[in-house]
Amino acid sequence: MSSSDIFIGETIGTAVLILLGGGVCAAVTLKASKARNAGWLAIAFGWGFAVMTAVYISAPLSGAHLNPAVTLALAIKDGGWDNVPIYWAGQLLGAMIGATLVWVAYYGQFQAHLTDKEIVGEPAAKAVEAEEKGAGPVLGIFSTGPEVRNVVQNLATEIIGTVVLILAILTQGLNDKGNGLGVLGALITSFVVVAIGLSLGGPTGYAINPARDLGPRIVHALLPLPNKGGSDWSYAWIPVVGPLIGGAIAAGIYNLAFA
Repeated sequence: MSSSDIFIGETIGTAVLILLGGGVCAAVTLKASKARNAGWLAIAFGWGFAVMTAVYISAPLSGAHLNPAVTLALAIKDGGWDNVPIYWAGQLLGAMIGATLVWVAYYGQFQAHLTDKEIVGEPAAKAVEAEEKGAGPVLGIFSTGPEVRNVVQNLATEIIGTVVLILAILTQGLNDKGNGLGVLGALITSFVVVAIGLSLGGPTGYAINPARDLGPRIVHALLPLPNKGGSDWSYAWIPVVGPLIGGAIAAGIYNLAFA
């Protein structure tokens, strides 16, 4: 694979991942969406199928890592570090593109939601509340956040979830290039993501992917959304650091137990 194939594949794949994953969050959350209040099952399965679709699209070009923790784990496992920055750059850019496309697709719903006083209340009062809490009313469409704000627990939850994801990826058949998921692997991984969401997603919203959280959080901070509140930057390091630690631990477990 060339560097350009890797970058293009990861950009397109991660954009599709966030478009569909963030899209289901928008569908369930936003006023005037036909899927509003569809619930956690819809979100968990939506993210799982988003992973499957993104992998199928990007695998021929880049091997479909779509996650800096996956790239890190594979580098530790195989000792190949040369393309890690290219993978990470494509993943972050793709995540930002995907989050922007969610905003475009749900533009009218965002406007209706964020200008409804029943939802956002009086702008001045809500601005103070959002600043105190650090997270605005639609941040959950873009990025994750804890239900109980406890740094140790939140970090541990992200690490544990990512270890499960990465071990599931490493211990199933890689494609013949050895650089990403094959067709069956994409299907299996999509259901692993659903399982993680249903079982471990409750505490933090299961980022398990640094680019998936950081890229859309940046977009949330930049978009001209009315009454959007804060982007919760005080929490933002946990869904980045936690999955990277989890990826490294999973690669270590794989090398010790399975290699």
